[in-house]
Amino acid sequence: MSHVLLLKAALGGIVLIGVLAALLTVQLQRQERLAARLRQVRQHDGAGPGAAARPRHGHLFRRMLANLGQAVAQSGLLPGRTIAELEHTLRAAGLRGGQGLGLFIGSKIILLVAAPGIALLVLRGMALQPLARTALIVGCAVAGLLGPDFAVRFIRKRHLRRVERGLPDALDMMVICCEAGLALEPGIARVGSEMRGSNPAISEELLLVAQQLRINPDSRAALLEMGARTGLEGLKRLGATLTQTMQYGTPLSQALRGLSAELRQEMLTRFEARAARLPVLLTLPMIVFILPCVFIIVGGPAMLQLFKTLSRH
Repeated sequence: MSHVLLLKAALGGIVLIGVLAALLTVQLQRQERLAARLRQVRQHDGAGPGAAARPRHGHLFRRMLANLGQAVAQSGLLPGRTIAELEHTLRAAGLRGGQGLGLFIGSKIILLVAAPGIALLVLRGMALQPLARTALIVGCAVAGLLGPDFAVRFIRKRHLRRVERGLPDALDMMVICCEAGLALEPGIARVGSEMRGSNPAISEELLLVAQQLRINPDSRAALLEMGARTGLEGLKRLGATLTQTMQYGTPLSQALRGLSAELRQEMLTRFEARAARLPVLLTLPMIVFILPCVFIIVGGPAMLQLFKTLSRH
């Protein structure tokens, strides 16, 4: 009886979420018109990161999911501090835009309801103890709730690795732009546009910085926000270097060249540290897989001969 009630509750939750998502799709037309206008402005301006690569019409389920998450975020159920932390984490992962937070929250809600419902349907025909069945259903609910967090964490680490890997090359290109006579903001925008094909992560960050420099009267705040947004030490040092250059009038190309050399040397040092750890990491596989084979090859014939001798007696 309890299993039937759980099944009905799960199905009722799924139906309720579907009805709420369907009601929220009424706002899609207005949001689509606003998004189309923003895309036209970004394409005309040429500074929006990845504006040309975004599709005009998103998937219906994705928009419904984003609307559901936005409704939950705007309802006041989540504290403002939690929403701010989620937005900061999504920005650091490269998931920016109006639908990032909505997709994240909507995915957690859908998975929280759908995962135990699917688990209940799968476990319905299995002969399990009630305690084990309940534990599995609760585990699926917890996994559905925490799944988006692990996914965003993985995306964030991958995005930051790409940004860190492409930063020295971006600094070298900025040095070339500065020596060619370009100012700071046009130089950053040009480097971001040129690196869009080779490293989209660093391109997106640089284009966002160029856009903030264009619209923000405080250039120092825009440059320092570059490092605070991602948390990378290299971007923090780049923002501090550019700020000091603008404040004290030191040569920009010389400062960028020195910073690029330092970042490359630090990257080489990290590679050397990883290479130095390889012998230690290979010790356990060598003991488990290689040494038994060596012992069999070396001592195998002697053991066979010993067994043959003992069998004669």
